[in-house]
Amino acid sequence: MRLAQVQDQELVRNYINGHEEALSVLVSRHQQKVFTYIRMLVKDSALAEDIFQDVFVKVIHTLKSGNYNEEGKFLPWIMRIAHNLSIDHFRKSKRIPVVQPKDDFDIFRTLRIEDDNVEDKMVKDQILKDVKKLIKELPAEQQEVLILRHYADMSFQEIADFTNVSINTALGRMRYALINLRKIVKQKDMILSA
Repeated sequence: MRLAQVQDQELVRNYINGHEEALSVLVSRHQQKVFTYIRMLVKDSALAEDIFQDVFVKVIHTLKSGNYNEEGKFLPWIMRIAHNLSIDHFRKSKRIPVVQPKDDFDIFRTLRIEDDNVEDKMVKDQILKDVKKLIKELPAEQQEVLILRHYADMSFQEIADFTNVSINTALGRMRYALINLRKIVKQKDMILSA
């Protein structure tokens, strides 16, 4: 059986039983999500790379020591480790992290503008700045779900596991984030037109 098609749970068992290549598959499978999340928290690529390496050192140590017991929930487990190591970095440097949209957070990254003239680029840049400001006005839980879904590309099940809430709660937070964004936009539009 090809390792790339094996479930995380089986890969973890294979790694614990001495099949080193199983860990390579796990790292390859999840590195983008883990690194993106760390980078979003620390806002520094070099620091994110260091923390990313520390995450997998901790994963290896935990698996080798037999202390892993998150059957079937490997990704949420490593995301919690990534989160905790990022928090530890901020504690050591006496800063408290806040999950906020990254400076170059691009909610419209999937949109394509056919004509990239200067005016269109300026309009798009202004829209992105406005959306970032609006997102910052949302409650922290709604910001977190919105960022994890659209920026870290996590599924709602992964978000639910990561934030230790039910999938319905994660979906509800996204729903309320979108509703609140609409209300904020409408309110700001009313203020501007008054």
